[in-house]
Amino acid sequence: MITNNKRNLFKFVALSTVMAFTACTTTDFFNEYKSLPDGWKKSEPTVFDFESLDTITKHDAYINIRTKSDYPYSNLFLIVKMFPPEGVATVDTLQYQMANADGTMLGTGFTDVKEHKLIWRKKVVFKKQGVYKIEVEHAMRKVNEVKGDAVLNGITEIGLQVQ
Repeated sequence: MITNNKRNLFKFVALSTVMAFTACTTTDFFNEYKSLPDGWKKSEPTVFDFESLDTITKHDAYINIRTKSDYPYSNLFLIVKMFPPEGVATVDTLQYQMANADGTMLGTGFTDVKEHKLIWRKKVVFKKQGVYKIEVEHAMRKVNEVKGDAVLNGITEIGLQVQ
């Protein structure tokens, strides 16, 4: 026979478990990946489109990069352009560390493919309702060369995640 104390304890444990799993989770407003089977061509920016109807909520935005072990650099320079439904585009030039000094790739993953979750913007508000267009292009070049790499190898996918 189950006593009231045991029932209450069971209810408390069940409720606590549900709260623990739901309280700390973040939900994705937008999450999409683009595959780059032939490397990342400088002449072809990766484009993401999403619709925002909420003009109040603050979001964190990430550029997610999946690399293979043959990625040739220890860092990554990106140019990210955001085109709002109306108005002027914003442009960010970003630099990220992709590998340690000894050449081991940063990121998560157990194989030679690593995922890098790179913060793009914190607490961004999409001030106008409508479709936003995000263009991401690499700005990588070899030392002492003005012209950038026409194709950046070692990157398999690029993602945009807005939480």
